[in-house]
Amino acid sequence: MNLIANFAVLASRRTIFDLPVCDLGWDDALVFINELASIPVGQTVVCFVNAHNMLTALRDDEYYRIMSHNLVLPDGIGLNIASQIAHGSPFPANLNGTDFVPAFLTFMEAPRRIGLIGGAPSVVEAAAENFRRHTPWHEFVVVSDGYFDKVDSSAVTEEIERQKLDILIVGMGTPLQEKWVHDNIRADHARLVLTVGALFDFVSGAVPRAPKTVRMMRLEWAYRMMQEPSRLWRRYIIGIPIFLFHVLRYRFQRRERILSQLEEHHTVLQPPSDRKKAS
Repeated sequence: MNLIANFAVLASRRTIFDLPVCDLGWDDALVFINELASIPVGQTVVCFVNAHNMLTALRDDEYYRIMSHNLVLPDGIGLNIASQIAHGSPFPANLNGTDFVPAFLTFMEAPRRIGLIGGAPSVVEAAAENFRRHTPWHEFVVVSDGYFDKVDSSAVTEEIERQKLDILIVGMGTPLQEKWVHDNIRADHARLVLTVGALFDFVSGAVPRAPKTVRMMRLEWAYRMMQEPSRLWRRYIIGIPIFLFHVLRYRFQRRERILSQLEEHHTVLQPPSDRKKAS
C-alpha cells in the first residue's frame, strides 16, 4: 500500500466501468481498513457497491465522481461476474457491508467512538444496542435517524462535531448517503466513514437476513426479492441483465480502443517510407 499526498492509503484495485474497486481478500481487507482507522490524518470514505449501484453511477455523473474518490468494496455476485468478464477472474471476496461491517467492528481491537446516522428512529437505536452487545469495547452513539433535513444538515453536523467521533457509519441509501457525506462530513468529523445502505435494518432485526445456506449459494438477492417483491423485482429481474449488457458492451468497446491505440502506435513507429507504402 502507498501513502500519497492527500494521506489516502491505496489498496490493490481493479476497475469496473473505469471505477476502481478494491480487490483484496476478506482478511486483507479487514487488516487494511483497520489500518485506515488508525491513521491520525486525512479521511477515508468506504462504500459498498453492487450491480444496482454501478448502474446508478453510470446514470449519475455526480455519484460516479464521488465514488471515484472513495474506497469502493465489491458487494454481490453481479460485481463478480463483471470482474470475470472484464479481468478474467472474480473478486477474491464478496465484501458486502451487511457481513463486513460487523466483522470489521469485531476485528478492530482498539476501542473506538462510533457514530450512527440513518434509518427510522427505533431501527437505528436497536442497531446501536445490538452493536454494543456484539462489540462492547466500542462506544456507539446515535447521532441522528435518517429523517432530517438533507438541505440544511447543520444540526446533525454540529452534533457530530460535539461527539468527537473516530468512525461514522451512515445508512441512508445510495446515492443519497454518499452525496450527503461528500457535501457535509469533514476529516475532523471522522477519519473513517462507512456508507452502509440498509445495514441498520438487518442489524436491528427489522429485516431478517437470508438463511446462511442461501447466502453461501450467493442467492441472498433472490431471498430479498421474495421479501420485498414490489420494491426489488425491477432492480433484480430487469436491472441485472441491463448491468451485464453494459459490462459486455464496455468490455468490447475497451478492446476496440486498445486495438485502435496499438494500431496508431505501430503507425507512428513505422519509418516514413513504410508509411507511404502502407497508404
